[in-house]
Amino acid sequence: MASFRKPIHIETVIEKIWKYRKSGENETVGLKDTLGRFLGEDIIATTDIPRFNKSPYDGFALRAIDIKEATSDNIVELMVIDCIGAGMISEKRVQPFEAIRIMTGAQLPDGCDAVMMLELVKEITKDGAVYIQVKKSLKQGENISFKGEDIVNGKKLLEAGIKVNPGIQSILATFGYSQVEVKRQPVIGVFATGSELLDVEDHLAPGKIRNSNSYMLCGQIERSGGKAIHYGLIPDSLEKVYHSINRAIEEVDILVTTGGVSVGDFDYMPIIYEKLHANVLCNKIAMRPGSVTTVAEVNGKLLFGLSGNPSACYVGFELFLRPLIRDMLGSKKPFAKKVKAVLGTDFPKVNPFTRFVRSKLYFQNTKLIVKPIGLDKSGVIYSLALADCLLVLPGGSRGFQAGMEVDVLLLEDQEGGEKY
Repeated sequence: MASFRKPIHIETVIEKIWKYRKSGENETVGLKDTLGRFLGEDIIATTDIPRFNKSPYDGFALRAIDIKEATSDNIVELMVIDCIGAGMISEKRVQPFEAIRIMTGAQLPDGCDAVMMLELVKEITKDGAVYIQVKKSLKQGENISFKGEDIVNGKKLLEAGIKVNPGIQSILATFGYSQVEVKRQPVIGVFATGSELLDVEDHLAPGKIRNSNSYMLCGQIERSGGKAIHYGLIPDSLEKVYHSINRAIEEVDILVTTGGVSVGDFDYMPIIYEKLHANVLCNKIAMRPGSVTTVAEVNGKLLFGLSGNPSACYVGFELFLRPLIRDMLGSKKPFAKKVKAVLGTDFPKVNPFTRFVRSKLYFQNTKLIVKPIGLDKSGVIYSLALADCLLVLPGGSRGFQAGMEVDVLLLEDQEGGEKY
């Protein structure tokens, strides 16, 4: 198999994968279950916001014409004829030189066209009635939140494909969306291969390591919006690997394996693809880490063979699986968002392949700076815990110096971006 492993560019891999992308299906869930899901429909305003002219302050609703001449030297008195709070409506209509005490959010009474803030008047009692003394004028419409000034009935508020956050849940509740169309979560199956692997609760033994990739991948799948099925560990047995994978393909939208894709004596995945009559789209990519990332197709379903090295596995997922999942969820920008940053340290290491370095962003003197985290080896796991981005260093025959402008892929961003 090694002689056939000709590296291809990342852009070519994405083009091959994209031919097998599938549109996600919709399902209906209750409003409380929408957090973290992706909208399957555009959200349209079902009413004006505000629904009526209302007061944004505690104060007094009045007629602007009555206080047109009001100044500190010409105090105007208005009789207070009613008092209303939010959710209440006054049955009285204001006449000349009358006012109504109004609380924040209450509907503007009939006849009123302005609101004087509470702290700008003085209340007095005279002949058993309450009056306010006004020392300044207002224009018609001053201190009023008008019907529809925020949102007009029928306006498109949110597009399908947006991830629901608590603010979006508030909008859904405001407009009566008790049941919401969301995208069905793509089901992604995860296998870890290798007889050297132990499960998390197992005690360590000579030559063994605990399986971390499966849990990492399941987390990446959930963060991307998919639903992960952790199938567990498969030892280095050709028949066990084949039967486990062949059965799982029927239960998932996409299947991911980690390990077994290199050229060692126990790397069975290339043989498994042959036994499955899979169409291998790529088995070597011009990237570091994760050059052995393999992608195959079986009856329209994609199988991703990611490296057993944790960082290589992580990067392979972010570059190829995350965009695919986001696309199935209706995202208009399914790829990781790319921004420009200033390299904060020298990176003299030369590599002919494009490198994706686990890094961290920070601001310094208003500039966005990026620095790699720790060791840049594919088997290193500590840098994964601290990284918030991937520094992109194009392949070539030279290193990179501090101060150079570089591309950075954001890992936690939800907005997304265009193709790399």
